Amino acid sequence: MLVSQILKDKGDLVFTASPGESVSAVAALLHSRRVGAMVVVDEAHSVVGIVSERDIVRIVAEEGAAGLSKPVSICMTRDVVFAEPNETVDALMERMTDRRIRHLPVCRNGRLLGIVSIGDLVKTKIAEAVAEADGLKAYITAG
Repeated sequence: MLVSQILKDKGDLVFTASPGESVSAVAALLHSRRVGAMVVVDEAHSVVGIVSERDIVRIVAEEGAAGLSKPVSICMTRDVVFAEPNETVDALMERMTDRRIRHLPVCRNGRLLGIVSIGDLVKTKIAEAVAEADGLKAYITAG
């Protein structure tokens, strides 16, 4: 299955933050929106980073409560790993596992199209396995 199919099924909503927003404000948004990461975009809507719960925990561990008032740009990951809509689930699972990341923004020609999480990919792989098992069961029972 391709990433474009996952986005078609789950939608293309991406929660974003600006680099100047406080770590505290972004943490509150992550909590209220029930997501693990947000894409950080500049005024031109270009992706400049991604901030995850891990990034927030890291800044609080390093700086204590004072880290919460700092701009999210100080703790976001700047070297963003992207996915393209024509990539396979298997390719993304390998990339995410190798790099130990849980979220990949999906872009085409620099345009943000959506985001996929490791949970999205696992859900897809499980659905594929169930469909294959059901198909095999139907084949066997049909004789």
